[in-house]
Amino acid sequence: MNAKELRKYFPILDQEVNGHPLVYLDSAATSQKPVQVIEALNAYYRQHNSNVHRGVHTLGNRATDLYEGARDKVRRFINASSTKEIVFLRGTTTALNLVAQSYGRANVKEGDEIVITYMEHHSNIIPWQQLAKFTGATLKYIPMQDDGTISMEDVKATVTSNTKIVSVMMVSNVLGTINPIEDITKIAHENGAVMVVDAAQAAPHIHIDVQKLDCDFLAFSGHKMCGPTGIGVLYGKEQHLNNMEPIEFGGEMIDFVGLYESTWKELPWKFEGGTPIIAGAVGLGAAIDFLNEIGLDAIEQHEHKLASYALEKLPEIPGLTIYGPKSGKDRAGVVTFNLDDVHPHDVATVLDAEGIAVRAGHHCAQPLMKWLDVSATARASFYLYNTEEDIDRLAAGLLKTKEYFSDVF
Repeated sequence: MNAKELRKYFPILDQEVNGHPLVYLDSAATSQKPVQVIEALNAYYRQHNSNVHRGVHTLGNRATDLYEGARDKVRRFINASSTKEIVFLRGTTTALNLVAQSYGRANVKEGDEIVITYMEHHSNIIPWQQLAKFTGATLKYIPMQDDGTISMEDVKATVTSNTKIVSVMMVSNVLGTINPIEDITKIAHENGAVMVVDAAQAAPHIHIDVQKLDCDFLAFSGHKMCGPTGIGVLYGKEQHLNNMEPIEFGGEMIDFVGLYESTWKELPWKFEGGTPIIAGAVGLGAAIDFLNEIGLDAIEQHEHKLASYALEKLPEIPGLTIYGPKSGKDRAGVVTFNLDDVHPHDVATVLDAEGIAVRAGHHCAQPLMKWLDVSATARASFYLYNTEEDIDRLAAGLLKTKEYFSDVF
């Protein structure tokens, strides 16, 4: 995989920011979009735009074919058994809320347990907090090791016969930790619980096979994997989705509407009320084509290489603390850090003046910040278009940041 060659497909990267060539190290927040996705969206609106399913005219049929074609691309991308198991939603947050509010409220009661980890994104914490409050269930957390990983012994100790739902992110958006989802799923199932996977940070970078993982639900977002914003996916095993009730009601998801009773369409459309996210699905399909052409294995290897290089280069900077696994082969392309006595927002501001885009704050992971005993961190995240030269620029920018604040104070 040649990252320098791939950059030519991302027009936004060919610009200067504050007088410097742009170095974009914020793909964990959202990835940039290749021309293939931009052109697919442009072509849809220029040539095919129509509502789907309900029309019999040519444009309606074209739009429907594109929309449902994108669903099949997603099915193949994660190796789901059927397109009935692929629900298009606004994103990972919406998908996890659907599982919590529909499956959770029907299957969790007082005295039951919901198990998550300290490293979860708020989107995989708050829905379970709310479910626990609604049902009287207990929310439990799997302990973390000092290096930001979780041990299978702790998973076995935390998940019990009272556990009904285990929900864990596949890749940490802060630490870069890659969690052993297949092993955790086995433990969940041995105790009669369902396994929910937040794959928002995994789907862009790692090959996912839901049948091999054997997870019950899995959610991810299009905008982190070269696709447009506003489109996401919930995968659910067909037997679970069949037994779940929709939580949004209106047009498109109905079969028959009477004065006092209504019935729903079959899967997956009963969960897609209203006009669907048609253009978003088309763009996501184009993004999947793009990623498949490069190869997820090649992308993963490239990011391990970048993470390893960053873990060699950045510790040379005095006063820099890096969080998470110590080896690049054990983490995704995310490096989160703090610079002594400099607030992460100040770090990000100085780096931005050098044309380097990083993320600063709590990264929607405040319980993890508390576990790390910090209020915030800075984060550099890599993707298929990043190079070792980008990390060199980051290191130089951090040295300049340290020098600037040493002079100030």
